[in-house]
Amino acid sequence: MSRPTDEQVPTGESEESLGDRGAFALLEYREGRTHAFEAFVREATPLLWHTVRAQGVDREQADDLVQTVWVALVRNATTIKEPHAVLKWLLITAKRASWEAVRRHRDEARRRTELPDDTDEGIPELPSSAPSPEAEVLGNERDRGLWQAMARLPERCQKLLRLVSLADRPDYKAISAATGMPVGSIGSTRGRCLAKLRDIIDDQGESWETP
Repeated sequence: MSRPTDEQVPTGESEESLGDRGAFALLEYREGRTHAFEAFVREATPLLWHTVRAQGVDREQADDLVQTVWVALVRNATTIKEPHAVLKWLLITAKRASWEAVRRHRDEARRRTELPDDTDEGIPELPSSAPSPEAEVLGNERDRGLWQAMARLPERCQKLLRLVSLADRPDYKAISAATGMPVGSIGSTRGRCLAKLRDIIDDQGESWETP
């Protein structure tokens, strides 16, 4: 496996998301067809590698950890209940493996140097607080699912929710003028539209809880 560079991050710009391709790859793999799974491994490995590196793991160990994550997926391929959760499953597994590796490195450094537990000398730096690649990918996945759900709402609800979301404190008079909806009915209509949106999202089966 060739190592990614620090600049090589998946863009997620194609119409079909990485999460969609992961779900398809997992289903194909369960049926004994490996072509899509192999393609998914090649595409998602840079993201996993950057995720591992962001937790403070060095470049050499990052390769081994990413390989371990893929092996874990193969072992658990039949137990993941929601195929569309496979991408998040991979990212969570990569993070947990990285945290354990960093903890072991910290403990070994303390034993070698006999440093007290409250010193940080020789301990890997904490992960950056900047947005991580996996956070961006998962955010894109959530946004995509939300907009798909929005598109299934009646046009009146779509227009109202877009107008309401444009400001922290929406101007109901302006919304009334734009939609022809009485000011007094905007709040209740908005509530019904949001309820419909939640039902559609539930029907889509989009799950972002830990697998």
